[in-house]
Amino acid sequence: MASRLIDDDPALAHQHALAASRSAGRIAIVRETVAITAYAIGDFALALRELRTHRRISGSDEQLPLIVDSERGVGRPDRALEEGRSVDRSTLPTAVRAQLAIAMSGARLDLGEPERALQELDIPEADPDRAFEWSPALFAARAAVLEELGRDDEAAEWFHRAEIAADALDAAAGVADREVIVVEEIDLIDDDGGVDVASGVIPVQDADEGEDEAEGEKR
Repeated sequence: MASRLIDDDPALAHQHALAASRSAGRIAIVRETVAITAYAIGDFALALRELRTHRRISGSDEQLPLIVDSERGVGRPDRALEEGRSVDRSTLPTAVRAQLAIAMSGARLDLGEPERALQELDIPEADPDRAFEWSPALFAARAAVLEELGRDDEAAEWFHRAEIAADALDAAAGVADREVIVVEEIDLIDDDGGVDVASGVIPVQDADEGEDEAEGEKR
C-alpha cells in the first residue's frame, strides 16, 4: 500500500509504513519503506534511523545515497561525505553509484565547494552519448553545479542533455503522447539497458496504422 501511495500522498504512505512496522519491524523491506516515506515527507532524522536499521538487518548498502542525502537534510554535510566514503563504490550497483555521486555532489555544494561538487560527478556513468535510468538526474545535477560556478552555457547544454536522455528513455520504453517524438539523440537499447544516442526523429505509430501497413506488405 505504501509504495502505491508514495508519489500521490507521501504522508499517507508514511502512515501505512509506520503501521506495518509495528507488526513487522524486523523485516528489512518494512524498515526500508518507513525510511523512504519519512524521507519523502522531510523527516530526515527518522529516515536516517530507519535506513541504518535496514542496513543492519539486510547487510545492503543500496540505500547509501539516501543515507548521504538524509545527513544533508539534518544539516550534516560533513557527515554525509563520511558516509559516502565508507563504502567501496565498486561494490555498488551502477545505478546506486550514480545516485551516490549526485548526493555527494550536493553535500559539497552545501559546504560551499562547487568545484569539488563537480568532481564528484566525474564518473563513468555520466556518459553524454548514452541514456540510462539515472542519466537525466545525473546530467541535471551536473548542470546545476555548472550553473553555481557561473558556467551558464555549459549548464544549459547539460540541462538539455538531461531532457534528451529523458525523452530517449521514454521513447525506448514506448512512452509517448504525441504522434512524433523529436529528440536530438537516440538509437537502440543496448545489452546494459542503456540507450545509445544519435541524431534523429522517432515516429510513433498506433496499432491500427501498424496493422494496415502489415496488410499492405502481405498484398
